Amino acid sequence: MSVRLIHKSSACWLAILVAFALMASACGGGDDGGDAQPSQVVETTETAAPAEPVDSGGGDGDGEIDGDEAPAPTVTEADDTQEQELLIAPVDTTTTTTPPAPSEEGEATPEVPAEPEPQFGGTLRVGIEAESDGLNPAANNFAVSAYIMTYPIFDPLTYYDKQGNWVPVLAESWTKIGDGTNWHMKLREGIRFHDGTELEADDVVATFEAQLADPVISLAFKPGFDPDEPFRKIDDYTVEYRGVRPSARLPNYFASQLGMILPSEWIERALADPSLNQMPVGTGPFMIESRVQDEKTVLVRNPDYWAADATDIYLESIEIHPITDTAIAAERLAAGDLDVIVTANAEATLTLREAADRGVVTFENQRSEESFAVINTERPPFNDIRARQALTFATDRDAYVELIRQGTAPAADSMFHPDLVWHNPNVKQETNMPERAGPVVASYCADNPGNCSGGKINMEYTYAGPSVENTRVTDLLINSWDEFFNVTSIEVLQDDLIVHVVLGNYNVVGWRQFGDVDPDNDVLWMECGTIGFIALNFPRYCSEERDELMYEQRRIDDLDRRVEIWHRIQEIVRDSYTYIFYHHANWVIGARDNVHNVCGQISPVGDELFCNNQGRIWLNQLWLS
Repeated sequence: MSVRLIHKSSACWLAILVAFALMASACGGGDDGGDAQPSQVVETTETAAPAEPVDSGGGDGDGEIDGDEAPAPTVTEADDTQEQELLIAPVDTTTTTTPPAPSEEGEATPEVPAEPEPQFGGTLRVGIEAESDGLNPAANNFAVSAYIMTYPIFDPLTYYDKQGNWVPVLAESWTKIGDGTNWHMKLREGIRFHDGTELEADDVVATFEAQLADPVISLAFKPGFDPDEPFRKIDDYTVEYRGVRPSARLPNYFASQLGMILPSEWIERALADPSLNQMPVGTGPFMIESRVQDEKTVLVRNPDYWAADATDIYLESIEIHPITDTAIAAERLAAGDLDVIVTANAEATLTLREAADRGVVTFENQRSEESFAVINTERPPFNDIRARQALTFATDRDAYVELIRQGTAPAADSMFHPDLVWHNPNVKQETNMPERAGPVVASYCADNPGNCSGGKINMEYTYAGPSVENTRVTDLLINSWDEFFNVTSIEVLQDDLIVHVVLGNYNVVGWRQFGDVDPDNDVLWMECGTIGFIALNFPRYCSEERDELMYEQRRIDDLDRRVEIWHRIQEIVRDSYTYIFYHHANWVIGARDNVHNVCGQISPVGDELFCNNQGRIWLNQLWLS
């Protein structure tokens, strides 16, 4: 094994991550009236923290405490359990809370205190895992941390309800025109930005134009919108979005930063003065008071919030602290130095779980993203399927899940958690089969001796760093591949890693993706049309059959047919050997027990909103006791 390190700054390319974060929410979700229901749906429960780490099957922990006299754990959220079998949307898997202390001998079991009345005031201290290069939704990097900062600043045009259907927010309504190639979006009237100007169609158009003008962000739009006339202003409050093919779920496109609208005049000023990207003007319940990158961003309550009569905003301010070592952030939360953190890190998750007796509550979602290796099919040796097969067979996924995830996340066979209706139970990840790798490697090397040394295939593995966990992952993977591959590991700064991947300058890379609220949102990662000099189809693998199926499911509402299509797509993905799935990522929200309403957010018109979407949460209506 040899190692190369790459540490260079690529500020001009950092915005590429914008497109990635955007497009994970880019092309669908819900239906015209949000009425699509599963033919089979799953029992959804909120359970107490398990005494031991959850097993690799992922489901709900039972939270039992040993001993006949031990009281049952308590649950802070309402237990509206339904006897169901499969889920459409990847809603939370568990909510863990602190069990009440055992009573003294002879004393009655203490009662769980009633939930206190909401209180106004206070400052919420939030730890996030990374910083953003800016908070301008038309120019900057919006990964998980940026969304946590910007959802309080911007109301998107659309968001997801608790069942995963799209619901209008800034928009008053969406109307499908004809077959759904075009849609009309009507804004609510009377909404004002933080600078006092009224939100109108001109602002929506200006924001869309700014995103289309950006060479990177525009990648989120171009495959799906009319290249000649992607939008049209109908009147002061109505915009027509114009596509290239029918979509039954276009409004969900705008639940991400693509639906966060800026004042048209501010956009012009920001183009002339990019420093304004750090202090954007939105319509949300909080405004930016101050911001020092990599240190702290302070948001304060908007006294003129347009939806204040419909939704109570309790906090006076929110302080957001970037802490790249989330294990340290978890310790700070347990010590009371922070109120909320968001993490997918195993060590941090274990720390949060173990801090239940110190007043820490966790909200865990193991269904809303996947961790895997991406294999580049355009570069040798993996332009030959035999090399991709051998790498898959040789991968010790089971050791990865046991040693790296430590019981915090279940193993994955495909892009869908087994609790989801989209999951194809017949698709199994072909890892932990080293006996199958040897003959395939021998066949490949016989035909391609220039790509082999000592009877092994030469390859590179690229990963983000510096990161203790990613280094451990790399060592474990190389150990399982070493019998069949000569591996050069390449550690790259996160900014540069994105550049390498979109340009195809890698063999194999560790990645996290998929698992959006509606699988239609993940089409952009796989369609042939996104393969080019900059590719959003990261394996650069084209399947015309897969494209036809993805576009068919996009235009229809028939859930049973859509499920059938996604089952077939998983078979195509498996047979192409372009991804090696490791585990279903577990996004965890850790909160002090004096933080309330984490998963109780309400839209301006009363819709209960989706909680913990790939770590993205709304802080708008949290309150402190």
